[in-house]
Order: sequence, then structure tokens, then C-alpha cells
Amino acid sequence: MNLSSHLIQRMLHLPPPATRNLTVEHDLRVPMRDGAVLLADRWTPRSGGDGLPTALIRVPYGRAGATAGPMVRPLAERGFQVLIQSTRGTFGSDGPWDPLRREREDGLDTIDWVIRQPWFGESMILHGPSYLGFVQWAVADAVPPQVKAMIPIVSESALTLEFLRADGFSLETPFGWAVQVAGQERRFALPRQMLAAKKVQRAVHTLPLDQADTAAIGHRYDYVQNILVHDADAPFWQGIDHRHRVGDIHVPVSSIGGWYDIFLPGQLRDHRVLQDAGRAPLRLTVGPWTHTSMGIGHAAFTEALDFGLTLARGQEPAERAPVRLFVMGEEKWRDFPFWPPPGFEPQRFHLQPGGALSPETPADSLPDGYRYDPADPTPSVGGVRLAFGVKSGRVDNAALEARPDVVTYTTPLLDKDVEVIGDVRAEIFFRSSLPHADVFVRLCVDADGRSTNVCDGLTSLTGADETSTAVVRLWPTAYRFKRGHRIRVQVSSGAFPRFNRNPGTGEPRATATTLRAADQQVFHDPEHPSAIILPTR
Repeated sequence: MNLSSHLIQRMLHLPPPATRNLTVEHDLRVPMRDGAVLLADRWTPRSGGDGLPTALIRVPYGRAGATAGPMVRPLAERGFQVLIQSTRGTFGSDGPWDPLRREREDGLDTIDWVIRQPWFGESMILHGPSYLGFVQWAVADAVPPQVKAMIPIVSESALTLEFLRADGFSLETPFGWAVQVAGQERRFALPRQMLAAKKVQRAVHTLPLDQADTAAIGHRYDYVQNILVHDADAPFWQGIDHRHRVGDIHVPVSSIGGWYDIFLPGQLRDHRVLQDAGRAPLRLTVGPWTHTSMGIGHAAFTEALDFGLTLARGQEPAERAPVRLFVMGEEKWRDFPFWPPPGFEPQRFHLQPGGALSPETPADSLPDGYRYDPADPTPSVGGVRLAFGVKSGRVDNAALEARPDVVTYTTPLLDKDVEVIGDVRAEIFFRSSLPHADVFVRLCVDADGRSTNVCDGLTSLTGADETSTAVVRLWPTAYRFKRGHRIRVQVSSGAFPRFNRNPGTGEPRATATTLRAADQQVFHDPEHPSAIILPTR
């Protein structure tokens, strides 16, 4: 048995396997409608897997033991036969590799091929995280009745498009991912990627940005160039956006996400579409996790067995609330009937003079000011990040809040608990000395003198040299601020390199070369009542 898979299963506290004796058929050839052939491996119990429910996993990262074992083995040992397939253009499958583009056609062709195989029984499920979840969303509205469930994990139906918003370009994640997949089939790829992490972090400082891929991997890479040139709503991305299909999905869905995951907003959007359409059974689980937290793996395999395998066997899953959320601060799991949960109403906490924060309307006061310099950009610290060697999730914000380009607003000690669950936004009255500027807002808890991030978001402004309202959509959250703690809000003009730094010039992000510092103002007075809006009860 693969040692890493064995250890991972122990760490995940999975139920005992029915068997540990598996066999693998390598390099099964799966034909596509255009003549391309994609390769797949079939994992089954050595005692025989014909007729067992099939778990289909489609992956661009390879099918070798170190990659596939931790995903595949726990399922194949506990009631499934598993087919893991390399997506087009990766690890022996015919190409070219064009990320995200062919997953609908190839996925449907693969499902059709599976159900025609003599070893197929009567049912299958779709399973997997991130890109492996996106390939599920790409086909889910058109799957045959043999598909009994899908379990998309830290994923959504318009993968990567959240990163490419014209009003907030996320640089670090799509760039780092592109560098990863560009070199993933080289020998010793994983050690190379780990050693290259510092090179990647240096490369995102490159100006112009359209030279950053060359700085990181030595040559131009189409995906990097495309994300720099095309915003999320550009026609170029139309083929990878499956949001319009979600309402037509009828297969049971169990989604698993994390409060600090890069895809959470889109995942919750997809869940709400299914929820509003009355689809059932439908589950949502959100934990205190980042994109790669170990806890996600436990939840994923639990749902594969309790939800997916049960449905694949023609049975009803055990009774469970449709929505299960980990409420941070309270540090407990709670069940709810739907998302966002009932009973939480928006409450405005206004920025006040002197760095205060309270529900009261602010008094007459002068704005707070700070200077933002893109040559020394406000850094991203913890939170929603995905990069080698970078800490994400909940971290100490003391060093960040000590910077002169970050202003903070804090409540008095709370005299009772304040529970916040749902969508969070901020309305910041703002003016810059330049017409182009960003506004970053972070919600924190100040507990015993330590400021820890809860959720955050950024928006880019044009016409920022006139006083205007920056509406910032923060990540959704579930947090109980305890009595005796404080609620804190940070305002700044960046979180680099998670978000691209705003050069202040209005130049296209791919070719910008000039960096201009700006003097920023945050208003808090009766005519400009800046606030963070928290769903509370």
C-alpha cells in the first residue's frame, strides 16, 4: 500500500476499509467525439470490481500513485470501483492542453464510454476537488440517469473567473497555478515547484506583467497571457463559464467548501441556484478551511460514502440538515435549513473618528488619510491564498496593521456575543489623489490584543479622485464574536500579490510599467457614513 495514502487515511479518520487488496488497470483508452483519446486507470478490489458503483474522477494533474492514491484508494477500498482519467493534453491523453476549455464535451463522452463498458454496473458518482469539481459542473445538467450524485469540493461552475474581475484582479492564484501546470510533467516536478516558489513570488513583481511568465518559467505561457488580457466578462471565456447550466441540474449535489477557500463565493452562488430551484437531495458543508486543508479531505470522503455511495446503491442518505456550517469563534458545527441561514439581518457598523467602530451614525469629522505606494504595496497576509510556502487562513495581523498604509476601526469590548453568518459587504466613502485606486477591506476579531482575520475583499475604482462609495464584497463567513472581544475593520488600498497592485495610471494590467503613489482618504461623517454591513442576529 502506498505509504502516503495509508497515512492520509489514518489522519482523515475514515471508516475501516472493506479491503486493502486492490488492482489497477492502467492506460485504458477512452475515445472522444473528435478522435482524441484520453487515458484512464481503473482501480478495483482484487476480489472483483465488476458491477460496483463507479466513482469518476477527471484530473489534469496525473494518475500516478502519489497524485491519485490519496484520492482514489480510500474509495476503491470502501465500495467503489474508481476510474481516474487524465484530462485532454495531460499525462498521456491526446492534446493540446487548453485549461478548462474541453471539459464539457470530454466529460460527457467519458461518461457515455463508462456506461457502455461490460464492467459498469448501474450507477456512478462524480467526485473531486477544485479543477476536478469544475469538470463536474461542466457536465452536470446533461448527465444520464446512471449518474446518481456529484460531490464538487472547493470548486464552482465558473472556475477562475472570480480571479479575473475587472474591478479586482487576483494575480497570485491564477499565475501560480499556471506555473505549476506548465512544469508538472517534468521529472521531479513537485520538488522543482517547491524550489521555484520564491522565483514565482519574485516574478509577480515583474513589470510589465506580460513578462512575468518568462521570468518564472523561461518562456511565454498562453494561459498567463490570456488571464492578463481578458477580463472575466470577456467573450474569450464564454466556453468555460457554466453558471447558466446550474439551474438545469437535477442530479443530487453535495458541495464542500471552506471559509478561506479561493472559490467559496462561486460555490455558494451555485448552491443557492440549486436551492432556489428546489433540488433535492442537496447538501452544503463549509468548514474553517483553506483550499488545501486536511479537513476538506475528511468531509469529501465522508460525503462520497454517506451521500454518494448510498445514492449509488439506490438507498436514501441518512437524515441531515441541508446546510452544515462551522461557526468560527464558537468553533462548533451548526446545522441550518438553507444558505444564507434565516434570522440574520444586515447591521451597519460605521467607521468613526479616532479609529472607532459602532452602529451609530458617525459625527462630523475629517477623513482619515494614508499614502499608498505600489512600489511598496500593502502585502497580503493570510486569508484567501493559494501559493507554495505561503500561510493562508487565520493569522496574526499585528504587523499588517502597524503599516502606515493601513487604517483600522475597532469596537469597544463587546458586552454580548455577536454572531455573523452570511454575505458581508462594506460601503466605504473614499477619495484618492489619482483617478485609479483600489479599496481593500478586512474584517478581523481583536481577541486579547491579537487581531485575526475573518474575511476580506477588494474592489478597484475609476474616477477615484472624486469622492465616491466603494462597495466591497467580502468573502462570506460564519463567525461568533465573543463577549469581551472586539470587532475590527481594516481599510487599505491593496493586498499584494493576492490581488494585483494598482499602478495608479489606468494602464492595462498586462503592459503597465509606471507606478504612481497616491494619497487616499476614508470618510466617516453624516454625509459619508462608511460602514461594514454584517448579517447578525
